Amino acid sequence: MISTVDQIPSTNAALVARAGGGDRLLEGDWLVADRQAAGRGRAGRAWSDGAGNFMGSTAVSLAAHETAPQTLALVAGLSVHEAIMAHAPTLANCALKWPNDVLVDGAKLAGVLLERVGNTVVVGIGVNLVQAPDVPGRATTSLARLGHAIARDDFATTLAACWQSNLAAWHRGEWPQLRVAWEGRALARGTLMSVNESTHGVVMGGFAGIDPDGVAQLRMADGRLLAIHAGDVDLVGMIDAQEDSAGPGPAGESA
Repeated sequence: MISTVDQIPSTNAALVARAGGGDRLLEGDWLVADRQAAGRGRAGRAWSDGAGNFMGSTAVSLAAHETAPQTLALVAGLSVHEAIMAHAPTLANCALKWPNDVLVDGAKLAGVLLERVGNTVVVGIGVNLVQAPDVPGRATTSLARLGHAIARDDFATTLAACWQSNLAAWHRGEWPQLRVAWEGRALARGTLMSVNESTHGVVMGGFAGIDPDGVAQLRMADGRLLAIHAGDVDLVGMIDAQEDSAGPGPAGESA
């Protein structure tokens, strides 16, 4: 079931509050907003308003001994990519960037934010259907800007179906197959990335896929593989281009 509201501070915050208050959130139910007043993405980045864009959240109930919960971000990204391509099959250079972005030619089109409350994971998704929020220093785009007009409610229905199918597979223990599907839609191996993470600081290397737990692998200049569990990831070419221009910033990462 997809429930819509005219305006809300944040769909993720609303579901997190409900889960924290003891409400049982049903898998397959979505809360979708026409507008957000206090949306947010990873690292506390703001992402608000977005009228005409998709801004929605759903929930996952975790059972004991299931696949590592952090892989749900990748399953969500895969579902978003599938939904986008279902509506815009001719869209070129649309790729997943670890851990939670969908890019087109390096510009952010969509993102995912996961928040856990006990055994419930709230999954927030934001997709720039008609407008791309401006965030200094990062490139964004929208499907409308790219020539693909998609109605929000139509997209919501498609995304919910893609997510339901992939989540059911995840619950069945089919993460290895989902991982292959994710990598098949990801940025090319060898794509140069800069990562700012707590253990190593700022490091640079070529993307080398993800491991069985969904952890990103970075190939360093000396040939070593560095596991990246968390951190801000930027495409090095995009960093250079953004420093030379005053272009728009990245899309918000979630509702």
